[in-house]
Amino acid sequence: MPLVNSKEMFEKAYKGGYAIGAFNVNNMEVVQAITEAANELNSPVILQVSAGARKYAKPVYLKKLVEAAVEDTDIPVVLHLDHGADFEICKDCIDNGFTSVMIDASSKPFEENIAITKKVVEYAHAHKPYVTVEAELGTLAGVEDDVKVEFGKSSYTNPDQVEEFVKRTGVDSLAIAIGTSHGAYKFRPEQCTRNKDGVLVPPPLRFDILEEVSKRLPGFPIVLHGASSVTQEFVKIINENGGKMPDAVGIPEDQLRKAASMAVCKINIDSDLRLAVTAGVRKHMVDHPDHFDPRQYMTDARNNCRELVKHKIIDVLGSQDKK
Repeated sequence: MPLVNSKEMFEKAYKGGYAIGAFNVNNMEVVQAITEAANELNSPVILQVSAGARKYAKPVYLKKLVEAAVEDTDIPVVLHLDHGADFEICKDCIDNGFTSVMIDASSKPFEENIAITKKVVEYAHAHKPYVTVEAELGTLAGVEDDVKVEFGKSSYTNPDQVEEFVKRTGVDSLAIAIGTSHGAYKFRPEQCTRNKDGVLVPPPLRFDILEEVSKRLPGFPIVLHGASSVTQEFVKIINENGGKMPDAVGIPEDQLRKAASMAVCKINIDSDLRLAVTAGVRKHMVDHPDHFDPRQYMTDARNNCRELVKHKIIDVLGSQDKK
């Protein structure tokens, strides 16, 4: 099955009350883990590439890895640019076989965001085959590769702007800010409470904003960025094996599942994959100090990733058997 865009994928997800996992990829093991898990569970999947991934692995390597995964599986796969900074980056990805792109001009004034987004949309939609475009309104706090927004400078999406933005730009999906955040440290301790085990409990997502956006844009696919749960199992393994990640906390999975049952059709997951890899490598090196072959410890990393993705598909996204 060739690479696809996200249009039909999102239409099915919206009607079916589930979301598609958009997993960031950086190397072979992570690509394999994601697509093997999705193939086993008959789930569509989005493989997305950030600016950091493009710098680390080079776009051509990532594209070829994804093409290999498509040959090795029988599921719909989207190759998506995550947080495209400008028209030129989006154009380059479109010209080089990406089937979906995100233009992120959310830090710009409203009119400038519209102008930049519209330019990308016009180019992407005129391309043969049609390339889908995601944009963003509102800004998320936190750090992910080249995306850095200080806490206190983030902003929730204003529902009063979404209809005009979508109508004037022609985007295919819209990322909104309802309280998610980038990175493994999504919330400061003072924003949270602590449970009986001393683990931070983050503030709830703003479902009121999501509901209002859904009313303004009926049937339109919404995207959540910064939606890793910062899996505490992996944080614990990392800390027990030489790591130092105090107060790393993410978005509770029950809240993500609720969002997936509503208008959210795409949920971005990156930090959880990084934690799975790091936990596998750290534990393996402690358990086997004589090992030096990357295939040994990266096998554990890949296995962690695969099980994580299967869990997300079944228990969070609800996309099992939806290919």
